[in-house]
Amino acid sequence: MNGETSYSIGDLARRTGLTVKTIRFYADRGIVPPTDRGPTGHRRYDAAAAARLDLVRTLRDLGLDLATIRAVVDREAGLPEVAAAHAEALAAQIRVLRLRRAVLAVLARRAATPEQADLLHRLARLSAEERRRLVEEFLDAALGDPAADPAFVGVRHSLTPELPEDPEPEQVEAWLELAELTRDPGFRAGLRRLVEQHAADRAGRVGVHRDAVALVRDEVAPALAAGVDPASPAAEPVVAAASARYARLCGRPDDADLRRRLLTRLTAANDPRRERYLHLLSVVNGWSVGESLAPVLDWSIRALRARAGG
Repeated sequence: MNGETSYSIGDLARRTGLTVKTIRFYADRGIVPPTDRGPTGHRRYDAAAAARLDLVRTLRDLGLDLATIRAVVDREAGLPEVAAAHAEALAAQIRVLRLRRAVLAVLARRAATPEQADLLHRLARLSAEERRRLVEEFLDAALGDPAADPAFVGVRHSLTPELPEDPEPEQVEAWLELAELTRDPGFRAGLRRLVEQHAADRAGRVGVHRDAVALVRDEVAPALAAGVDPASPAAEPVVAAASARYARLCGRPDDADLRRRLLTRLTAANDPRRERYLHLLSVVNGWSVGESLAPVLDWSIRALRARAGG
């Protein structure tokens, strides 16, 4: 070999960490043929062949098939283009594996039935367009025609989950649970009642007005933090302030009927499924998870009922 460094197949096996059998396999398929043969007929390889074998091992470790590897080492295909195509294929496989992992993780956390497992599997396989249609159908059912009341356009957007192209595992798990929740008829009906109540509060009034729950939270949160008993006399000024603000929102007298109306409104809002939806929505969209409103709603409902005699 003209004085150049020459390797036996055994030398090459020790140098690369591959087995002799594997090197013979690559040689027999013309991927890394021997450079020459010694006097006894044994295969010999020069430094270029050794470097070629190193490349083959690397590409094989990365998961490329033998036909593609041969095209690369024979310079019939450019390595950058092959690497880019393979990286995209691996990214697609990773997305599929993440979805499968998410389904299994959700199933592992609950006593799931075979029917639930099948539903989660089907939800995980939805395309981006199918996910969009599922969400739109849910929001149409809950919020109504977006063109009917422009004031709800912002609400609709704030309730829309958008799974990223390359989501984290927890985002996939949250999406699966959220998608399952949107199919709950009871949750849909409850959300629809909230929308109708909010629309009734705004009836005949122009401009953007805060939601009743937000108004009550402003008044109740400090009392809750201070440990005020909702049934105690100390809670009366808090209830009065919340009721007065709600009366101004609705343009109604601040009386017993208004407080019953507010109680109905807050009871409808105090649905654990609504709270869960908002939490999952924040995870899917990568938003910071907001503080739970359940304590504020529980306190307000107890305070109003104590003063209504219920």
